[in-house]
This record gives sequence, C-alpha cells and structure tokens, in this order.
Amino acid sequence: MIGSSVVVRTRSWIVLCLGMLTIGAPAALAADCPGRPDALGTSRTLVVDPREHPRIGTMQYRETLPLKDHEVVLTFDDGPLPKYSNQILKMLDDECIKATFFIIGGQAKANPEGVRKLVAAGHTVGTHSMDHPLTFDRMPIEKFEPEINGGIEWTSAAMTDPSKLAPFFRIPGLMRAEGVENYLISRGIQIWSADFPADDWRHVSSDRVYQLAMQRLEAKGKGILLLHDIQARTVAALPKIIRDLKARGYRIVHVVPATAERPATPTTPVEWLLHPPTETTPIARWPSVPGFVFTQTRTLPAPLLADLNAQTGHQPLLPRKTMALANVAATLPVPGRDLFAIPEGSVEVLLSTTLSRRAATRLAMAAETPRAGKGKSVSIKAGKPRAHRTAHAAPAAPKHAVEAKGTAPKSAAPHPTRVASLKKRAQ
Repeated sequence: MIGSSVVVRTRSWIVLCLGMLTIGAPAALAADCPGRPDALGTSRTLVVDPREHPRIGTMQYRETLPLKDHEVVLTFDDGPLPKYSNQILKMLDDECIKATFFIIGGQAKANPEGVRKLVAAGHTVGTHSMDHPLTFDRMPIEKFEPEINGGIEWTSAAMTDPSKLAPFFRIPGLMRAEGVENYLISRGIQIWSADFPADDWRHVSSDRVYQLAMQRLEAKGKGILLLHDIQARTVAALPKIIRDLKARGYRIVHVVPATAERPATPTTPVEWLLHPPTETTPIARWPSVPGFVFTQTRTLPAPLLADLNAQTGHQPLLPRKTMALANVAATLPVPGRDLFAIPEGSVEVLLSTTLSRRAATRLAMAAETPRAGKGKSVSIKAGKPRAHRTAHAAPAAPKHAVEAKGTAPKSAAPHPTRVASLKKRAQ
C-alpha cells in the first residue's frame, strides 16, 4: 500500500509539473518540428492588439514588437509571385518557420492560389496596398483610400476564409504620412515598419543581402526583418540567413492579431521599446518641460506679500518703506517716447558717427575750458552742399555747447573750433 501510494503521488507530481510547463511555456511546444529535430522552428506565438500599439518598427517609430533578446520576426513584402514565393514558402515549411506576408492586391488578384497557400501553411497575411505606389507620403485621401481598400478587398477575396486576413498594413516604400496613418488607425489597422532591412530590393548580390541581414540583426540583437518574396536574390540568401540564425542562437517569433477568442499576449509598455531603459543605464535626454498654463502668458503677476510666507504677526518686522509699498500697484508706467529722445546736434549724435567723433570731442573740450580775453563767438561756416551728409550737424553743436554754458560771461566765450579738415575729409 505504501509503495502504491508513492507511485500514485509520483505520477500525480509528474502530471502536475508537465501541466505547469505546458501552461507557462507554450513557446517550447511551438518550437517542435516533426521529422526535423535540427530545424530552426518557431519558438513562440505573439498575439498583438493593433488598437493598443498602432505603429511598430524602429526604422520609423518609437515602438516595436515586444521581443526578447535574440528573437526575430521574418516579414516578406510584394508577393505572391509563384516563381519565387513558392520557393520561399518551401524553405519556411522545411524549417517550421512562421512568417508575416504583406500582399499586393494586384498580385493576389493575379495569383489567388498563392495567397491560399500562405494561409494553409499557417503564416500571417497582411496587406501592402493595391498597386504599390511610392507616393503615399504625397497622396490625398482620394488617392490612398482606394489603394488601401483595393489591397484588402482582393487579398481577402483570394482567401477561402476572409477572416484569416490580419489587420496589418505596411506602407509601400515605408513612405509614411500622417494622413495615411490616421486613416489606418481609425480602422483598427496596425502599421508595420521594420527594425532593419536586408536591402534585397536593390541591385546587390545574394551574399550582400545575407551579410546585411545578419550584420544589422547582430547590431540590434532582435527585431523585425524586412525581406521580399519576389526577388531571386532573396531566394538565394534565405538558406544562409536561416543557417546563421540557428548557429547564433536566434529564435523565430510568429505574430498574429488578437481576436475575441484569442486575447493579446500580456506585456508592459516598456517591452515595446527596442532597448528599454534600465536603472543602470543613464538617460541621455532630459525630460521635456511640461507646458504649464502660465507659459502662454506674456507677463507674470508680481509676488504678493503672502507669497513670501510673511505672516501677519511678522509684518511689523519689515521696514516701514516696505510696509508702505505693500499695497502699491506692482506694475510700472510705460516709459514715454521723449525718454529716449536725443537732441539733434548734441555731442551724443556727433559721437555716433566716425567722421564727427574728433570734432565732437573738440567741441566738448572747448565748452568745458573757455579761454579768457577771447570775445569772439563760436561760428562755423557752412560747408559745401556735398558735405552735408557728415558735417550738417556741426553748426548745431557749438550752439548747444553755448547754451549749456549760459551762466558764463560773454568775454569768456569758447575758442572757435576749426573744422576745415573735417570738411575736407567729408568731401
């Protein structure tokens, strides 16, 4: 009895542990690939709600998918094109890899069977417009709305079950525009950019596509890889990419949209950042200054006595002058225009010009040090008409200087100043 009890308890414990592993780690079961123990596989399925995170991909947006280190999401654009798409589909199936395909409506219309193959293989299917125009950033709504709707209509029409179409959209050429994004978000469609491309749409070799894919993945450590299933170079590069992903310990994540029966994977907002900040990582950017209400006002009110924490019992300690001014208006009158007026012909005006500084200095010195026994009045002959630009203020300066010395006797008039050299220089 004791032995049988131990066996029963042991079996119960094993069943309980297996059940906990199944519930807590569905990724381990998702990585199974029957008949291919060395296959890369799909490590886990990530369920996302497009309404909670409408823009993803750090090539253009702040957020990306909540991936862990060494997790990769494979995405393919512009298909299906049977010549190349079928080869890529076979490679993914051999490795039990689930990817996300963004379909062109025109391609779905021409090859609906290719769309059905993707759905049957368990891949996620989104849309990529009707005709792939590279002008989404300049299109009015009358142009981009038919492009978006056309791609959705023809892709869903190619499916046996239209509900399999994911509300995922990638803008052709990543030519983002605020109007396009707002339109997609209003319809509950998630906008996919990428975290790094492999440049397989350019005229480069398949080796270069493979190198760029792995170099950029290694630089970021995880993310969304952008590829195209309509290129021969992508077909040639994909086996090497898969080989290196396995060798370097990367894991594939399959992304699907949330539904009523399939809730979104629980995440935190910080997980949607490519490299979330930690307590040990200093932040290089200061937080932005909040836009308080008073930042919009032109003037701030003067502080009151109460603002200085001055209590009634302490007010007698203040100086009498301060107490007297406590109730005075805190604003000053606007200065009058005549406050800044400078009399014409004054020393200040003469000093403002380069050619008149020496003459003004002599006039000021003559006004301050009058010579005795000289009864001659200050007189300056009018200059030539063409010299009026620099010397026209000179006659006024002696008059001003004489007025300033109004109390001096007539016999002590200042010595006349010669300005012949000034006239000659002005000419």
